[in-house]
Amino acid sequence: MRSTMAKRAGALTALLVAGLTAGVLPAQAATPAGVASLGAADFTKSGTTSTIPTLAPCAVEGPTSAQSGLVTKPGVSFGGGTSSCTTTVTDPASHVTTTTSKATGTNFELSALVSLGGPRVRIRNYEVTCTATQTQTNANWTFGGLSGITGLPSPMPANYTKPLTKSGGTVLANAVFNIQNLPGDGSMALTMLRIDFMPDSGITGSVTVGSTACSPTP
Repeated sequence: MRSTMAKRAGALTALLVAGLTAGVLPAQAATPAGVASLGAADFTKSGTTSTIPTLAPCAVEGPTSAQSGLVTKPGVSFGGGTSSCTTTVTDPASHVTTTTSKATGTNFELSALVSLGGPRVRIRNYEVTCTATQTQTNANWTFGGLSGITGLPSPMPANYTKPLTKSGGTVLANAVFNIQNLPGDGSMALTMLRIDFMPDSGITGSVTVGSTACSPTP
């Protein structure tokens, strides 16, 4: 599935945020200039905590690239991948730049719900990207080989929540797709997927898959 996000007229699905009105000085942006990562996990099940720190994080200020191999903890695994956060000079005389922040991952699997009667969630490959110019930012994401979650809409609305249940309908976790944060200063942040465990699962915590953010360039 591919989803891009947009903030403009029409039926486009790209998330495109224009910069501030000319002549208005922006406040210090809370969103980074450009970052990306494969994901992270921090949850506790039956007294066992599975923690995976942010995988392969990059930033345009450095490190500008990173990679990760297979990382496995009880109930969750990331197959590895790469990230890059690059800056391109488009006008050397005026020091005008653009940035591209991207993370590409493979073989994510969440198995923590299986013993509770819930689904095994797999994503074969995924990618998140955030690009920025002086006047706008644009973010998009795509994934392939999803199993364990069905019935997703296309295009995907922002912050779309899909309950993950066991037979009988008990909600064990919520899978939240296309999570967007638009502070209003022209910047944006995007998380492709976050899985939040619900009280009936007996698990506390969450897992994220594919995150990026960027701000208009100086």
